[in-house]
Amino acid sequence: MKRSTICLLSLLFALAATAAWAAAGAHETQEDLAGKLIRLHVLANSDSQTDQAVKLRVRDAVLEAAEAQLEDCATVEAAEAQLTELLPELEAMASSVLAENGFDYPVQAALTWEDYPTREYDTFTLPAGRYLSLRVRLGEGAGQNWWCVVFPPLCLSATTEDFTDSAQTAGMTEEEVALITQESEGYVVRFKIIELVEQWLSGLGE
Repeated sequence: MKRSTICLLSLLFALAATAAWAAAGAHETQEDLAGKLIRLHVLANSDSQTDQAVKLRVRDAVLEAAEAQLEDCATVEAAEAQLTELLPELEAMASSVLAENGFDYPVQAALTWEDYPTREYDTFTLPAGRYLSLRVRLGEGAGQNWWCVVFPPLCLSATTEDFTDSAQTAGMTEEEVALITQESEGYVVRFKIIELVEQWLSGLGE
């Protein structure tokens, strides 16, 4: 075998090994984050202007109620237990908001695991992957979604300092906070790797 061929094969092997290592690390990063967060997923009845508007009113009510109930929760496990007890109340609250705005379609609130794409918010970005979610379905649930984080209350943190405090109180490391707030070099590349890995894993399960 020619030396050039050996060198080429060695390079390809090294690249494959590096890609595998990066993929494993990226997937682990997402799983670590997912283990410390509970997402909020509100599904509108439809894409009509009125259904989308009332979806946002329901979102605001759910976030406010959840923040008040979860303020003493120091772990994602405690938050999950509290939200489980709160589900009937959240459904009733959402139904009340709908009724106040002239809607009578049903509401379903549940804690479930869901797959998310990479999502950018005002102050942070979360990688694609599987997360525990508080899912609130309004009516047919056929309209555009609204995603955020209900625990820790990252979507309600008014300042960078508030955001960091909320994240670290929930057990996130300084490195994880830096990663999702785009303060970590290479975060775009790492999140893209995570998204590709999640797509590949999903393909294996089909």
